[in-house]
Formats: sequence, structure tokens, C-alpha cells
Amino acid sequence: MPLNLDAAMGDRLALAVVAQYRLVTTEQLHRVIAPRVRIEQTRRRLVKLREEGLVQWVTLPQAGRRRAWFATRYGVQIASEWPELRDFAPPRLIADPSAARLRMAHALAVTEVGVGFQQDARARGDICRPLDWIPEVHHPLGGTEAVIPDALLFYHEAGGPMLRAFVEIDRATMGPERLAAKLNTYNRLHSYIPAPPPGRSRQAGSFRTEQDWRRRYPLFPRLLFVLDATGPAGIDNRMHALHAAAGALGVGTFLHDVPVLAAPMTDLLQHGPSAPVWRPVQDPAQRVGWTSRHGRGTAQQPAHDPSEPDTWPAQT
Repeated sequence: MPLNLDAAMGDRLALAVVAQYRLVTTEQLHRVIAPRVRIEQTRRRLVKLREEGLVQWVTLPQAGRRRAWFATRYGVQIASEWPELRDFAPPRLIADPSAARLRMAHALAVTEVGVGFQQDARARGDICRPLDWIPEVHHPLGGTEAVIPDALLFYHEAGGPMLRAFVEIDRATMGPERLAAKLNTYNRLHSYIPAPPPGRSRQAGSFRTEQDWRRRYPLFPRLLFVLDATGPAGIDNRMHALHAAAGALGVGTFLHDVPVLAAPMTDLLQHGPSAPVWRPVQDPAQRVGWTSRHGRGTAQQPAHDPSEPDTWPAQT
């Protein structure tokens, strides 16, 4: 009997997505990996992976029998050995039903936004593959500090450049001031240069003197805030806080070079990420698409070289 290689590759992709996304419902996974076939195929695939000990599920609260899936420790171990996840940072403690349940609401919101970008890309003829949505990529700031966005997005516009974005999902679990403080944190990441090890000097030319993010990205990714779990008044309060934080930063290099936009999650999911639902934090009265250069000043994006391979950042 010949091997069913298509089924094996489908199982592999399903496990890779579940492991990388941390938590995903059956419907979300289906929309990511197999939107053109019946959802029963995805259900059977998940059951098979569960029987093999690679994934597990928890029941969503107040949602009947709907399930959210996560990779077991064995599944994470298997997936992390594959080349497509060569820089995969295994999630902490998610391979456990209690940990999955406590992280459910935020993790599924992050997944839903990633699914929205991929569906929008397919509709527009752009490229945003299942593994182009990477949650929780670690970016050090020195010592024990780090910036860990909810997700890092890779998105290739048809005939255009590769776009990258840090995505922060705010579900109104913190005050507007704490949300706005993230803007200053990304400003620090933009300018952060690692200190040389003891005994080495930058002046001697024996240590890198450029910003740390340049090891990973040709341009600093744009910054997208997705605002969820609050009504119009809450959205306005959060936009006001982000606008005030942008004003406090002034017109430095970060806001000159990096578009920083925010959008209500309801608008993003209803109209699609490419729709003009995003508000520049420096000018929240405007409505733009997320690929807009609004807010970047005059900094120019280098031409995209189609012969240059796409690269994913190391996750440390």
C-alpha cells in the first residue's frame, strides 16, 4: 500500500501550528490549514494527533462542546525538531490542561487575530503562511528585561516587500496607562545596544555597536495594537493614553521610523486587517490600513529583492 504523504504532511502542519500558536480551536486551525475542505477532515486529524499523544484539548467555558487544542510536551518535543520550527521557542507550561485553561481567553484572541491576517492575505493575493504568525518572540533588553510581543507577523504583499509587525493584543485587563507604557518599552528596544562583555570594548572594534534588533530584521517591525474586550468609550480611553505616550516620546527616531497603529478588534475582524480601521497613535483621528506608512515621517523602505530568502528571527 503506498504511503499517504499528503496526509502525513497535513498532520505535520497541524501539529506545527498547534505548537507554535500555543492554543487554537478546531475552527481556527481549520481556517489556517485547510479552509477549502470540510471541517470534518480537520477534526479527524486532531483526533489522530491526540491518539498519538501529540496534542490535547480543554473544553471552552460556556461554549457547549467546543474545544481548544494545545501541544503536549511530547508534541512540542517532536515539532521543535523540524526545520520549519528551527527557531521555535517552546511555550512555558502550556502543555498542561490547567495552564491552558488559565491562558485561554488571551491566547485564543491572539490566534484569532493571526487567522484574520491570513484570511485577508488569501483574499488579496498576498502571502501570509500558517507559520508566519509567531507568538511570544523574545527580544532582550539587557539583564533580565525583555520585550515579548504577543505575536510577530511576517506578511508579503503581492509584488511588494516583506512586511513585519509586532502585534500586541490588549483585552482591557490592564489600565490604559500600563498599555501606553508598552510604547516606551518598544522605544527602548529600538535603541537598545547590548553592552560588551567584561574586558571587551566597543571602541576597540571587537564588539557590535549597532542596535540589537538589526541582527534579526532589515527594518524595525511596525507596531500594531489590537484593542479588545471593551466598548467604544474604552477604545477611546486607550487611544488617548497611547496618543499621550507618543507625545511624551516626542519626534525621536522610533516614531519617525516606525508606524505605530491601533485598531478595535471588532473592526479588524469584521472588515479585515487591510481595511482602514487602524488609527495612528500620533494622529488618532485618521483611519488607515495597517500597511500604511502614516506616522513614519520620511524614512524610506528599501526595495525588496525577490531573490533574497525570507528569514525568521532566532527565538532565545
